Amino acid sequence: MLKLIGGLLIVTASGLVGWKKAGLYSRRPRELRQLISALQMLETEITYVATPLPEALARAAEQMGSPISALFGRIAGELRTGSGRPAREAWCESLQWYHQRSSLSESDLSIIRGLGNSIGISDREDQGKHIRLAAEQLKAALAAAEEAAQKNVKMWNYVGLLGGLVIVLALY
Repeated sequence: MLKLIGGLLIVTASGLVGWKKAGLYSRRPRELRQLISALQMLETEITYVATPLPEALARAAEQMGSPISALFGRIAGELRTGSGRPAREAWCESLQWYHQRSSLSESDLSIIRGLGNSIGISDREDQGKHIRLAAEQLKAALAAAEEAAQKNVKMWNYVGLLGGLVIVLALY
């Protein structure tokens, strides 16, 4: 009886590990889609409505779901504190905080970090160009993420469960 319980625990634990890894692959495309939508809203607010950057970020955060709303809301909050810090610093600091909670890859984050280096330091038209460029780069990353998710989600679910079964069989 003890062996059966131990075996079930091993299979369950390895299945959860596989499920967690599969979750990263399935969350990344969803997060990239949200980020692209948020950037498009941000571009509209800055370019066409001429909304100041902190307010534009806050409006985009209000309209987006989690986790992107947390990122944009945090950047807007950092800019609204009135500490006199450049937008680039607030952007990078918030992005570091967000990275720990995100399923985005390092290359995705470098695109967003690059946008942070140029936002808030030029006129509306130039900022719109930078935002559009980042959105286009993220669309390419989205295509790759969807392909990776399609390949890897089922595999990791099966690897987790079957890996646990193999361990159980090897032990008994």
